Amino acid sequence: MPSTALTYTDPLPRLIALPGVYRPQADTLLLADALAREPLRPGAQVVEIGTGTGVLALRAAARGAHVTAVDVAWPAVLAARLNGWRQRLRLRVLHGDFADRTRGRRFDLVLANPPYVPGPDSRLPAGGARRAWEAGREGRAVIDRICAAAPGLLRPGGVLLMVHSGMCGAQKTLALLHRQGMQAHVTERTRIPWGPVLRSRAAWLREQGLAEDGEDREELVVVRAQHP
Repeated sequence: MPSTALTYTDPLPRLIALPGVYRPQADTLLLADALAREPLRPGAQVVEIGTGTGVLALRAAARGAHVTAVDVAWPAVLAARLNGWRQRLRLRVLHGDFADRTRGRRFDLVLANPPYVPGPDSRLPAGGARRAWEAGREGRAVIDRICAAAPGLLRPGGVLLMVHSGMCGAQKTLALLHRQGMQAHVTERTRIPWGPVLRSRAAWLREQGLAEDGEDREELVVVRAQHP
């Protein structure tokens, strides 16, 4: 059964998080839960999309995986490199869009904590900290791209682990992945209080039908999809 609470007991390490870099939060912990349960052989090829501080990439590297981490923000790239150096773990950290930086490569495991917060502006920010969470009016601007790209990113038997808000529609994510011929289901769930971004746009979320009147907690889900 999917979990309904954060269960990760091994604390995340202290990490360098430069200004504007997404710091590990509840979604990071939930994805760390899923990663901890995933079989990962030494030498497995892993990519993390939107690495931020590099915390999940480092978890995979500590288990002997060969890890590539990608982020569109230079401060995140620098933070992940510094954290890898401090922990004496080898990471290949690349700057840019994940589709460009992974072209022609396939992986055993893809980790993704993409931007997923719905907002009234359909245009995605070109820079700044908001790039880590703003994801268009449905919150799916990056999620849908990852779903479309997943079969081409994964080796046969490879796995995608992706966390996002329930507001974005877990069933839609599963349907897109099934359409790509992948086996997909939700493995982790938890509910957390709204953070400042969601609280600031509560009225808009309710107008859009993304939240009920009086609702102030957000569901997070981890989707696991496996390439046949």
